[in-house]
Amino acid sequence: MESKVGIHGKGEVRLEDLLEQVKTHERFREVGGIGIFVGVTRSTSADGKPVSHLELEAYEGKAEEAMASIANDVSSRSGIVDVLIHHVTGKLYQGDIIMAVLVAGRSRKDVFPALVEAVERTKSSVPIWKKEFLSSGESYWVSEKEPIAKSDKKSRRQYADTSRKLS
Repeated sequence: MESKVGIHGKGEVRLEDLLEQVKTHERFREVGGIGIFVGVTRSTSADGKPVSHLELEAYEGKAEEAMASIANDVSSRSGIVDVLIHHVTGKLYQGDIIMAVLVAGRSRKDVFPALVEAVERTKSSVPIWKKEFLSSGESYWVSEKEPIAKSDKKSRRQYADTSRKLS
Protein backbone atom coordinates (compact mmCIF):
# COMPACT_ATOMS: atom_id res chain seq x y z
CA MET A 1 0.00 0.00 0.00
CA GLU A 2 2.31 2.73 -1.24
CA SER A 3 -0.31 5.24 -2.34
CA LYS A 4 -1.38 8.15 -0.15
CA VAL A 5 -5.03 7.33 -0.94
CA GLY A 6 -6.97 4.32 -2.08
CA ILE A 7 -10.12 2.26 -2.33
CA HIS A 8 -9.64 -1.26 -1.01
CA GLY A 9 -11.43 -4.51 -0.35
CA LYS A 10 -12.11 -5.86 3.10
CA GLY A 11 -8.94 -6.76 4.98
CA GLU A 12 -6.61 -4.83 2.67
CA VAL A 13 -6.09 -1.78 4.93
CA ARG A 14 -3.51 -2.47 7.63
CA LEU A 15 -2.57 0.25 10.12
CA GLU A 16 0.96 -1.11 10.40
CA ASP A 17 1.43 -0.60 6.67
CA LEU A 18 0.19 3.00 6.87
CA LEU A 19 2.54 3.76 9.76
CA GLU A 20 5.49 2.24 7.92
CA GLN A 21 4.58 4.21 4.81
CA VAL A 22 4.53 7.57 6.60
CA LYS A 23 7.92 6.78 8.17
CA THR A 24 9.43 6.70 4.68
CA HIS A 25 8.33 10.28 3.93
CA GLU A 26 11.31 12.50 3.11
CA ARG A 27 10.25 14.96 5.85
CA PHE A 28 9.52 12.37 8.53
CA ARG A 29 12.31 13.79 10.71
CA GLU A 30 9.98 16.80 11.31
CA VAL A 31 7.19 14.59 12.69
CA GLY A 32 6.43 14.81 16.40
CA GLY A 33 2.99 13.21 16.27
CA ILE A 34 0.82 10.94 14.18
CA GLY A 35 -2.96 10.94 14.49
CA ILE A 36 -5.02 8.07 13.13
CA PHE A 37 -8.77 7.77 12.70
CA VAL A 38 -10.10 4.27 12.09
CA GLY A 39 -13.76 4.05 11.18
CA VAL A 40 -15.36 0.67 11.91
CA THR A 41 -18.81 -0.78 11.35
CA ARG A 42 -21.30 -0.60 14.21
CA SER A 43 -23.93 -3.18 15.05
CA THR A 44 -26.68 -0.56 15.23
CA SER A 45 -27.94 2.14 12.91
CA ALA A 46 -27.87 5.82 13.84
CA ASP A 47 -31.39 5.42 15.24
CA GLY A 48 -30.52 2.29 17.24
CA LYS A 49 -31.85 -0.48 14.98
CA PRO A 50 -29.80 -3.71 14.78
CA VAL A 51 -27.63 -3.83 11.62
CA SER A 52 -26.64 -7.17 10.12
CA HIS A 53 -24.05 -5.74 7.72
CA LEU A 54 -23.13 -2.85 5.42
CA GLU A 55 -22.32 -2.73 1.73
CA LEU A 56 -20.13 0.13 0.53
CA GLU A 57 -19.64 1.14 -3.08
CA ALA A 58 -17.41 3.79 -4.60
CA TYR A 59 -17.06 5.60 -7.88
CA GLU A 60 -13.45 4.51 -7.62
CA GLY A 61 -11.58 6.88 -9.94
CA LYS A 62 -13.46 9.94 -8.72
CA ALA A 63 -13.24 8.80 -5.09
CA GLU A 64 -9.47 8.44 -5.26
CA GLU A 65 -9.22 11.79 -7.04
CA ALA A 66 -11.29 13.48 -4.31
CA MET A 67 -9.29 11.82 -1.52
CA ALA A 68 -6.02 12.85 -3.17
CA SER A 69 -7.24 16.45 -3.35
CA ILE A 70 -8.13 16.40 0.35
CA ALA A 71 -4.81 14.77 1.30
CA ASN A 72 -2.81 17.27 -0.76
CA ASP A 73 -4.73 20.25 0.63
CA VAL A 74 -4.41 19.19 4.26
CA SER A 75 -0.74 18.20 3.75
CA SER A 76 0.02 21.73 2.59
CA ARG A 77 -0.92 23.20 5.97
CA SER A 78 1.76 24.54 8.28
CA GLY A 79 2.97 21.82 10.63
CA ILE A 80 1.60 18.93 8.56
CA VAL A 81 4.01 16.52 6.88
CA ASP A 82 1.82 13.79 5.40
CA VAL A 83 -1.82 12.69 5.06
CA LEU A 84 -3.01 9.22 4.06
CA ILE A 85 -6.66 8.41 3.34
CA HIS A 86 -7.82 4.85 2.62
CA HIS A 87 -11.40 3.57 2.36
CA VAL A 88 -12.85 0.08 2.18
CA THR A 89 -15.73 -1.06 -0.02
CA GLY A 90 -17.70 -4.30 -0.22
CA LYS A 91 -19.69 -6.27 2.33
CA LEU A 92 -18.65 -5.41 5.90
CA TYR A 93 -19.68 -6.69 9.30
CA GLN A 94 -19.48 -5.30 12.84
CA GLY A 95 -15.93 -4.26 13.72
CA ASP A 96 -14.60 -4.31 10.14
CA ILE A 97 -12.49 -1.31 9.15
CA ILE A 98 -14.34 1.10 6.86
CA MET A 99 -11.74 3.85 6.57
CA ALA A 100 -8.35 4.86 7.90
CA VAL A 101 -7.02 8.40 7.88
CA LEU A 102 -3.51 9.16 9.09
CA VAL A 103 -2.06 12.64 9.61
CA ALA A 104 1.60 13.14 10.53
CA GLY A 105 2.81 16.51 11.69
CA ARG A 106 4.99 18.61 13.89
CA SER A 107 2.83 18.31 17.03
CA ARG A 108 -0.59 17.24 18.28
CA LYS A 109 -1.77 20.85 17.97
CA ASP A 110 -1.13 20.61 14.24
CA VAL A 111 -2.23 17.00 13.79
CA PHE A 112 -5.59 16.79 15.58
CA PRO A 113 -7.43 19.61 13.75
CA ALA A 114 -6.02 18.40 10.42
CA LEU A 115 -7.15 14.83 11.18
CA VAL A 116 -10.70 15.95 11.99
CA GLU A 117 -10.82 18.04 8.81
CA ALA A 118 -9.53 15.22 6.61
CA VAL A 119 -12.08 12.76 8.04
CA GLU A 120 -15.02 15.16 7.77
CA ARG A 121 -14.16 16.21 4.22
CA THR A 122 -13.73 12.58 3.18
CA LYS A 123 -17.10 11.59 4.64
CA SER A 124 -18.92 14.57 3.15
CA SER A 125 -17.43 14.87 -0.34
CA VAL A 126 -15.98 11.56 -1.57
CA PRO A 127 -18.33 9.53 -3.80
CA ILE A 128 -18.67 6.47 -1.56
CA TRP A 129 -22.09 5.09 -0.71
CA LYS A 130 -23.05 3.06 2.35
CA LYS A 131 -26.07 0.79 2.39
CA GLU A 132 -27.23 -0.53 5.77
CA PHE A 133 -28.90 -3.91 6.00
CA LEU A 134 -30.98 -4.18 9.15
CA SER A 135 -31.57 -7.46 10.94
CA SER A 136 -35.27 -6.97 10.11
CA GLY A 137 -34.49 -7.36 6.39
CA GLU A 138 -34.96 -3.65 5.61
CA SER A 139 -32.12 -1.92 3.77
CA TYR A 140 -31.39 1.65 2.73
CA TRP A 141 -28.64 3.94 1.52
CA VAL A 142 -27.53 5.84 4.60
CA SER A 143 -27.63 9.27 2.94
CA GLU A 144 -31.19 8.69 1.75
CA LYS A 145 -32.52 6.96 4.88
CA GLU A 146 -35.41 5.45 2.94
CA PRO A 147 -36.02 1.73 2.43
CA ILE A 148 -35.18 0.70 -1.13
CA ALA A 149 -35.34 -2.38 -3.26
CA LYS A 150 -32.10 -4.29 -3.74
CA SER A 151 -32.05 -3.40 -7.45
CA ASP A 152 -32.34 0.38 -6.97
CA LYS A 153 -29.02 1.98 -7.85
CA LYS A 154 -30.44 5.30 -9.01
CA SER A 155 -28.39 7.57 -6.72
CA ARG A 156 -25.07 5.99 -7.72
CA ARG A 157 -25.93 6.10 -11.42
CA GLN A 158 -27.04 9.73 -11.18
CA TYR A 159 -23.74 10.70 -9.54
CA ALA A 160 -21.72 8.79 -12.13
CA ASP A 161 -23.67 10.37 -14.99
CA THR A 162 -23.29 13.86 -13.51
CA SER A 163 -19.58 13.38 -12.85
CA ARG A 164 -18.92 12.14 -16.36
CA LYS A 165 -20.62 15.25 -17.78
CA LEU A 166 -18.41 17.47 -15.61
CA SER A 167 -15.18 15.74 -16.64
